[in-house]
Amino acid sequence: MNFFSSSFKLGIIGGGQLGKMLLYDTRKFDIYTTILDPSNEAPSKMACNEFFLGDLMDFDAVYNFGKQVDILTFEIENVNTDALEALEKEGVKVYPSSKTLRTIQNKSTQKLFYRDHDIPTANFSRFAYASEIIDAVTNGGLKFPFVWKSAQFGYDGNGVKIIRTEADLKDLPNVECITEDMIPFKNELAVIVARNFNGEVVTYPVVEMEFHPEANQVEYVICPARIEEKVAKKATEIALNVSQAFNHVGLLAVEMFQTQDDEIIVNEVAPRPHNSGHHTIESSYTSQFEQHIRAILNLPLGKTDSQLGAVMVNLVGAEGYTGNVVYQNIDDIMKLPGVTPHIYGKKQTRPFRKMGHVTIVNQDLNEARRIAEKVKNTIKVISE
Repeated sequence: MNFFSSSFKLGIIGGGQLGKMLLYDTRKFDIYTTILDPSNEAPSKMACNEFFLGDLMDFDAVYNFGKQVDILTFEIENVNTDALEALEKEGVKVYPSSKTLRTIQNKSTQKLFYRDHDIPTANFSRFAYASEIIDAVTNGGLKFPFVWKSAQFGYDGNGVKIIRTEADLKDLPNVECITEDMIPFKNELAVIVARNFNGEVVTYPVVEMEFHPEANQVEYVICPARIEEKVAKKATEIALNVSQAFNHVGLLAVEMFQTQDDEIIVNEVAPRPHNSGHHTIESSYTSQFEQHIRAILNLPLGKTDSQLGAVMVNLVGAEGYTGNVVYQNIDDIMKLPGVTPHIYGKKQTRPFRKMGHVTIVNQDLNEARRIAEKVKNTIKVISE
């Protein structure tokens, strides 16, 4: 099939920042791309060929959108999988598949998948309702501390809470959920795996993630991770095992913990471009976004090596500010060497909302990390 400068249509479900960054590459290749998003102010709207307004969890909206394209992908997990499955049965190619997405959408199902495929992960318990957790604690089947996770619709730290005492159980939404053993870890790591329909597979270097202690969001992504080679090799091998188990097409970001004794256990996965791969736009031979396009179109996969050390800083809304966004001191960070800001196009800021990111590249990773700290302390995402 001729994808370039042709009548071929690629559909992307979700028009947020990930969709916008995918459009960098569909525009580069002149691939006709359509977007479905529930917001008329979606960041992707400015750069796609066609834009459709619709609820991503609504069967008809997703189905009718998918009928207009040749290949369908998504930049967010909260999508109606019944509609995706119906489209697949009618010949529309959906990558990653509805089966893959359905497994990943529900954290309980995702954890069972790891157990069934002998993929190392934290011990967990499943609950139909959060109220059942109190009974489990009372009866001695569950001991503090542990991690609570909503089974569905969690993102960017939402739907996750560390439970240390019974008081922490108050105000939890009474929904399907899981609890996990708390893992005493050295590092949080991630590996992005790309796979095309022919089964060609490549991996990006292991990255290290530093989290904001309050928002539970990634604050810095460091590539390559500052870990021993044997640990990096083990993390890559486990990520490849996860990818093989899903047999996905496209990108799969595998988030992992490095334990105190250097074991690797899988936390969760995302079947799409991922925050841990944003640095690849500047640092890699092939960005994660171009790689996803290559994979779902079954094209040869690109080289994943890093050309430079990189640190990515997330730009999130400052606490205490809600309204029309202002990027304070952005000109000051642009004076710094190797610094590239990416602004997502969201007009309204609020505390901890992801508004952009900044990538710092340098031959010296320690210097990149030093500049990243300066960037973090200089730029402020506030409101008018």
